[in-house]
Amino acid sequence: MDFDLTDEQRLLKDSVDRLIRDSYGAFEKRKTYQSGAAGWSAELWAQFAELGLLALPFAEEDGGFGGGPVETMIVMEAFGRGLVVEPYFATVILGGGFLRLGGSKAQRQSIIPRIAEGSLRMAFAHTEAQARFDLFDVATSARKENGAYVLHGRKSVVLHGDSAELLVVSARTAGRRRDEDGISLFLVPADAPGLARRGYATQDGLRAAALELDHVRVETDALLGSENGGLPLIEHVVDIALAALSAEAVGAMEALFDLTVDYLKTRKQFGVTIGSFQALQHRAADMKLQLEQARSMALFGAMMAQEPDPASRRASLAATKLQINDSARAIGQESIQLHGGIAMTDEYKAGHYFKRLTMIESLFGDSGHQLDLLARLPGLIEAE
Repeated sequence: MDFDLTDEQRLLKDSVDRLIRDSYGAFEKRKTYQSGAAGWSAELWAQFAELGLLALPFAEEDGGFGGGPVETMIVMEAFGRGLVVEPYFATVILGGGFLRLGGSKAQRQSIIPRIAEGSLRMAFAHTEAQARFDLFDVATSARKENGAYVLHGRKSVVLHGDSAELLVVSARTAGRRRDEDGISLFLVPADAPGLARRGYATQDGLRAAALELDHVRVETDALLGSENGGLPLIEHVVDIALAALSAEAVGAMEALFDLTVDYLKTRKQFGVTIGSFQALQHRAADMKLQLEQARSMALFGAMMAQEPDPASRRASLAATKLQINDSARAIGQESIQLHGGIAMTDEYKAGHYFKRLTMIESLFGDSGHQLDLLARLPGLIEAE
C-alpha cells in the first residue's frame, strides 16, 4: 500500500497547516476566540469555507469537493495540533456525515451548499443521560400526528448544539427504549417551536448544549433515511467520527510531545537541562512510541471508515479508538508529570491539550466500552 500523499493532498496539508499556524500559533488567539459569544471565531469559519474545508468530504454533485478519509485525516490532524475550537467536527463530520450517507437528493442539494459556504451549522442530538455509550439506547419519542412527526424528549452533550441552526435528532418511532430497531432520525431546525436548548462550555474549552423537545413538530420530509432504520446509519457515521477524532488526537499528541521535548531541552535543574537525565529521556522515548502507535492506528481507522461490511468496520474503528485512548492517556499524563506545576496553569498549552485528549477519550466510547464492543463483534482477522 502506498502511504505517500498525492500532490493534491500535500497541497491541502500545506494550506491547512499554514492557516492553523497563522490563526492558532499564538495561544492567546485561541482564548480570544473562546471569549466570543459563540465560543469560536466566525471570521475563521469563513476562512474555512473560502479554503474549501467545509465542502471537503461532500460529493461534487452535491456541491462539495469529493474528498475522502485521507483528506479528512489531514484536516483533523492540523486541527488537533492547533486545538481548534470551531464547530467543524459537529457540522461537517457528524451532521455532514448523516447527509452524505442518509440524506435524500433533495435534502443534500438543499443543505450541503449552505454548509459549504459557511452559512449553516449542524449538530447531532443523540446522547441521553441514561444511555452511557450505547447508541441504541434512545428514549426520545416521535409519533405521527396529522401528517407530521411530533418529538418529545431530552438530549445531553450535543456538541456545538448551542450555535447550530439545524439538528439531526434521533427519536424512537417504534419499540422499547433499548431496542436496536425502531430508531429514526430527523432534521430539526434549532428554532423549532417547543425546542429549548441550554449552551455551556465543556472541560476542553469547546461548546455543547442540553436540549429539551416538548411537542416539536416536523414534517414528514424531515425524516433522514428510513423510518425505524436509523441505528445502522448512526453506527456508520459514528465510525467515521471515530476516524476523524483519532486523527485529531494524533495531532494533539504530536503537539504535546513536541512541547514536552522542548521543555526538557530548556528547563534547568541542578545547573543542567533536565533533558540530560537519562531517566527522563527514556520517558520521552516511551511517549514517542505511543505517538507512532496512535498514528499507525489512526491511518488504519481512516482506511476502514469506508469499509462496506458493518461488523468489520465497527471492529476496526473500536480497535483504533482503543489504541488512541491508551496513547492519549499515556502521553497526556507523562507530559503533565514531566512539565511539573507549570502544566496545570491555564496560561500554558500543555494542560489544554491534555483536557482535549481526555474529552476525545470519552467521546463515543471509552476504552472499556471499546473492549466490550470488540468482544461482541467478529474479530479483525477471521479464522478460515
